[in-house]
Amino acid sequence: MAQAKRTKAKRDAKKDEGGDRRVATNRKARHDYDILETLECGIVLQGSEVKSLREGKAQIADAYARVDGHELWLFGLHIPPWKFGTGFGGHDPDRKRKLLVHRHEISDLASQTQAGQPLTLIPLAIYFRDGKAKVEVGVARGRKLHDKRNAIKERDAKREVARTMRDQSRWG
Repeated sequence: MAQAKRTKAKRDAKKDEGGDRRVATNRKARHDYDILETLECGIVLQGSEVKSLREGKAQIADAYARVDGHELWLFGLHIPPWKFGTGFGGHDPDRKRKLLVHRHEISDLASQTQAGQPLTLIPLAIYFRDGKAKVEVGVARGRKLHDKRNAIKERDAKREVARTMRDQSRWG
């Protein structure tokens, strides 16, 4: 009886601890693009892809999303095959994957990306929320080289101000 209580307590603690579990983040995206807005999407996966994601294996550095017809698709996401899923249970690591969003959100994204502004849809992160795989997609505008330099200067200046404020409060 005591063993059953301990395992139930472990399960409950595990549920409480992990609301979001990050699998992969696209750190380069925030450097190369100005993120105007973000959107959380579900993703259609096969069983072996989910197993591989749960192991923390995914590469989203070169991925992008696009509206085709009335559906949102993710291209360039690489999920390597699960080591135990061979033959029938395997999947194509570089196939396009459907993103699950509401129809009005798809029409908003299509109008933003097809308008005169050069905007693109970039996946920022893949994570699990309540046991379901989610993708955070950002509507982004590309930065030029001088914009990147300015962003780095601003970030360094903010960091320096925060450092001096912290030192003054510590020694002040």
